Amino acid sequence: MSVAPPAAGPSFAGSRAYPVRPFLAASVAVFRDGLVLLAERAAPPGDRRFSLPGGLVEPGETIREAALRELREETGVVAEIVGFNDHVEVIERDAEGRVAAHFVVTSFVGRWVSGEAATGPEALRTVWVAPDAVDHLATTPQLPAILLRAAAIAARG
Repeated sequence: MSVAPPAAGPSFAGSRAYPVRPFLAASVAVFRDGLVLLAERAAPPGDRRFSLPGGLVEPGETIREAALRELREETGVVAEIVGFNDHVEVIERDAEGRVAAHFVVTSFVGRWVSGEAATGPEALRTVWVAPDAVDHLATTPQLPAILLRAAAIAARG
């Protein structure tokens, strides 16, 4: 017996606004010569702020695969995963208190393999920075703490 998929509503049609459930995403802190790769986001949430390259997990894809795919798509960089870091929850509410956006982002730590960071439709700028020196950048709120934990994991890996 097969079960039919839910009827396509706003959240199933690709809309990320006012979701009926959180969206699962993956990101990766890629290290190269002690520096970590950040991308300035082109779209919400966090547009015009630096964050780790990442995006939504696609059906049938593991979160590790999604993190590496998003990294390649957004920046052209190839990496290998060396460990799991943490997760970040992004919950935005509108003026009435309704959930306007909800993402759960898994964060991995990676080691650079190849490719030079490039910009594109999702990444306005890319920078390689010391993980403890992002004070001069506009970042997503939880990024500084994520980077410090990622640096410790990268040093062990």
